[in-house]
Amino acid sequence: MFKRLQNKWKVNSLQLVLIICTFAIGGSTTGFIAKKIMNALPINQDWIWVTLYLLLMTIIWPIAIILVSIPFGQFPFFIKYIRKIGNKMGIGVPLPSKMNPKRVAIFASGSGSNAEKIIAYFDSHPTVSIQLIVTNNFKAGVLEIARKNKIPTLLIDKNSFFTPDSCINELKMAKIDFIILAGFLWKIPDSLIKNYPQKIINIHPALLPNYGGKGMYGHFVHEAVIDNREKESGITIHYVDEVYDHGKVIFQASCPVWENDTPATLANRIQGLEHEHYPVIIEQVLRN
Repeated sequence: MFKRLQNKWKVNSLQLVLIICTFAIGGSTTGFIAKKIMNALPINQDWIWVTLYLLLMTIIWPIAIILVSIPFGQFPFFIKYIRKIGNKMGIGVPLPSKMNPKRVAIFASGSGSNAEKIIAYFDSHPTVSIQLIVTNNFKAGVLEIARKNKIPTLLIDKNSFFTPDSCINELKMAKIDFIILAGFLWKIPDSLIKNYPQKIINIHPALLPNYGGKGMYGHFVHEAVIDNREKESGITIHYVDEVYDHGKVIFQASCPVWENDTPATLANRIQGLEHEHYPVIIEQVLRN
């Protein structure tokens, strides 16, 4: 049951615990406040009392949940959750006026499985908006994902990408605040890094500083890990600087490497870690 909820809400184990705590405390608070108000009213406990009590619960619940979510650090999740409920009921739930969502571009070169998870995670998010998909591969699966989600795309070629201006003008026109690399195979030019300092992050399918550097991506990483008989591998989420796989580490998660593993089986395990953690860590980085 908990695993199903975790997959449905696209959260990690800690977030799930905090969300359940928020629901429990928010629900109890709602019932307590509603009952106090009803007991103070000169109404007999009949069907009118019950009707008013349920109406009060309906009004108080979202407010209580949002307030409780703040100290638990789950405010973005519950704003998104309540907005979805409101939309299903045909009630528009406006975002707080002070919120100005961060506009994010995703750079990807392949099928876009990580990009798809990130897009789904931030769908209707109050503080993060995926505004652009950038790819260097006109056959990349990520283009179809962008089309389905109605996200603009930018196709780049090597000559223009490694010029001094790179694709900075296009990013500025789209008012991009932050860049996420999700399986993007080209080295990021220095000019782009200077224009987005500490605002570009990447995920690497190994525990850096091991198995990083030029040419170390995808199955090449997993082959090297298995050939060296490593006992564990994992993922590293890090800031991007001028050196391949070198920027400050933000987060790492590990998994075992089994004796009978192939690059494909290890890749599946690593991809599971990527899908579980990358959107959550992106949210945390952008929140800070």
